[in-house]
Amino acid sequence: MENIYENILKFDDFIGQKPSSNLTYHLENKISVLENIFRPGSTSFFELLRESRNFQELLDDGDRVLFEESDLGLWDRFEGEMVPLDLPMLCDEFITEAEYNGKKVSLGKPMRSSGPKKYKVYVKNPKTGRVKVVHFGDLKGGLTAKVSDPKARARFSKRHNCPEKKDKMTAGYWSCRLTKFPHLFSTKKTYSGYW
Repeated sequence: MENIYENILKFDDFIGQKPSSNLTYHLENKISVLENIFRPGSTSFFELLRESRNFQELLDDGDRVLFEESDLGLWDRFEGEMVPLDLPMLCDEFITEAEYNGKKVSLGKPMRSSGPKKYKVYVKNPKTGRVKVVHFGDLKGGLTAKVSDPKARARFSKRHNCPEKKDKMTAGYWSCRLTKFPHLFSTKKTYSGYW
């Protein structure tokens, strides 16, 4: 991590500059910086996050709130090494797979469920280190997710107080971020902001 940090452009490098072609690509194509086009952990990945923090006024509401409420894009020293802040995926060395009841599962990737709710996601409890399945989404009420309707997304976010949902171990967290997973919808598209 130390070597990556040394190669990342500093905030001062962006002062008085226009957004890079990388950030411009995300802005023009309405791609959230969370859906960063670069390989997670690469120098370009971190440079885009750092640059996005510097150009917050250009970001959509969801990404802007992310930078306002977190330290994403910033680094600090931990146990003698520079580490990225508010980027938990790097803490476990990019662990995306785990074992749950004897079978391999993907962590943090919601999927359709045949269980008690419409969707499920496997998450690792940071306190115990154990994998848990979180079920969420209306199954019996007949409600549909109107993810392509910005007004419906805004109403859902307000009704469910999405900016306050920060615990990945809860159904509310995943319900509010459902629009970040295009494989769940026929549109195959991500949408900015919360649900």
